[in-house]
Amino acid sequence: MFYREAGQFKTSYVADSQIFPLRQDRIGMAIVLAIAFIGIPLFSSEYWFSAILIPFLVLALAALGLNILTGYAGQLSLGSAAFMAVGAYAAYNFQLRIEGIPILVSFILAGLCAAGVGVLFGLPSLRIKGFYLAVATLAAQFFVIWVLTKFSWFSNDSSSGVISAQKVELFGYAINTPMKKYVFVLAIVCVMALIAKNLVRSATGRAWMAVRDMDVAAEVIGIPLMKTKLLAFAVSSFYCGVAGALYAFCYLGSVEPDGFSLDLSFRILFMIIIGGVGSILGAFLGSAFILLFPILLDNFLPPLAAFLHLPMSSAAVSHVQLMMFGGLIIFFLIVEPHGLARMWQITKEKLRLWPFPH
Repeated sequence: MFYREAGQFKTSYVADSQIFPLRQDRIGMAIVLAIAFIGIPLFSSEYWFSAILIPFLVLALAALGLNILTGYAGQLSLGSAAFMAVGAYAAYNFQLRIEGIPILVSFILAGLCAAGVGVLFGLPSLRIKGFYLAVATLAAQFFVIWVLTKFSWFSNDSSSGVISAQKVELFGYAINTPMKKYVFVLAIVCVMALIAKNLVRSATGRAWMAVRDMDVAAEVIGIPLMKTKLLAFAVSSFYCGVAGALYAFCYLGSVEPDGFSLDLSFRILFMIIIGGVGSILGAFLGSAFILLFPILLDNFLPPLAAFLHLPMSSAAVSHVQLMMFGGLIIFFLIVEPHGLARMWQITKEKLRLWPFPH
């Protein structure tokens, strides 16, 4: 049938270890990328670019960073938004204080600054784990926001801490429309997702998963716990830092410290829970679900309430959204802890055995 590997023989180790070993997966990914880079820019409106597609990509990148730390390395963190704030303010200051610095260099340096902060707050992971580590990373959330608010140097002496991101230019080409910003963000996210996919398949990724499954056994077989855990914090924070820079420069344009609140950290955590912990695809599925589900409810609940002759205010819709989010998180934790990505994997396995799936 359509989704079978029969007849697709591998004649080398390189062919056997490629990211998409099945021809159908390679074709499917090429179609998805073609739609993302060509189809969507041709047919989407500015509203879709500004309100849905760009935040989807930015939050997916942040969720990808958290998934590296929590899903692959097994280290809980509630400070994702704080690392995004570090990336946003660092990129702003690099652009402000270093004349002529390329925007991509600013984003990379911003990610490195976030990685340094992540390593600093990842040090407790050498002694504590689980819930206690989550509380320790929660300290980063409050400390970073306090520093950005207290010290006005980071916001160029703004009393409220609000910053307005500079114009985005790439090799002299102005990226000043929602469509251009979407393509710019999409290219960065695709490159970083490819790097993450290869990283988790490398010796480093296998070390992260060994520490996640049983850190004592990993240490016994020679995996250095300190280096492995801190590297996971650094890589995760780097991804969140770049996401924060994109969040400020390509999505909002103007941000404040309180915009990177604990609520944003929880939203990113919900993305990897619903999308799939320990999955690159899960970060994108979770981000799409968290962003599109409220829009679906906003358009579906009021007409349904009117049809049933029930009073339904905007506040009631928000409360229903929160209740359904909580119910879905409980559902995924009980029924399918690996989220939407695992459901997609099961679907592909059934297609490979169709018409006799078990």
